[in-house]
Amino acid sequence: MRTRNRPMIALYGLAFLLEAIGTACAEDAIPAFPVMAPIEQYLATSASAEIALARTAAPTSISGDASVLLLSNHGYETAVKGKNGFVCMVWRSWAGPGGFDDPDFWSPKFRVPICYNPAAVRTLLSPYVERTKWALAGASKAEMKDRTRAAIASHQITMPEPGAMAFMLSREGINADGQPMRHPHVMIYFAHTDSADWGANLHGSPIIAEQADPEPITTFDVYVPSWSDGTPPTMEPHSH
Repeated sequence: MRTRNRPMIALYGLAFLLEAIGTACAEDAIPAFPVMAPIEQYLATSASAEIALARTAAPTSISGDASVLLLSNHGYETAVKGKNGFVCMVWRSWAGPGGFDDPDFWSPKFRVPICYNPAAVRTLLSPYVERTKWALAGASKAEMKDRTRAAIASHQITMPEPGAMAFMLSREGINADGQPMRHPHVMIYFAHTDSADWGANLHGSPIIAEQADPEPITTFDVYVPSWSDGTPPTMEPHSH
């Protein structure tokens, strides 16, 4: 009896294993945050902590004289008035590189400092600040995408001004999965541009191209050799 039952026991074991694998794959396909988490999870523990984190986006020679925006329950507010035209802030997940299709669009773990130069402030900052207001007011991703298309059609969202760029050099930034940022880089913005013109996304290239959607904007991320505090990254850039 024991010998005859062994194939059946093995069959049950295989079925259980396949079911477990299938369940795990299904769980992996479901975003960890399919909808927005409670607003409190996106806010900083203190204003001073958020201001300090925002300033790590760029070297102190730049961020020290920059304006700083702070996220509140209703959107970003000016916490520090600067004098060099740069604006530093801490991005939340709805600014992530994957756009509206990013499975981590609503991750409350995402905290990435960025510091816009004056040209980027004039043409790129406002759309992100407005998107944040929509998110905090309870708009869905579909609604936000429709509003973005409408803002583009009405020219409320314009193309990046020539010279628009931003620093993303904080070693304290946290990605949507809760892991630290891997590489310091600067971001250079253009109206839709062929990534091949920059040699971007190729093996060994220090340049990554990100195509926004629905905004017809291309962002080139250019790796640099050190974080804002002058220390080098511990990992090599990704290969493509």
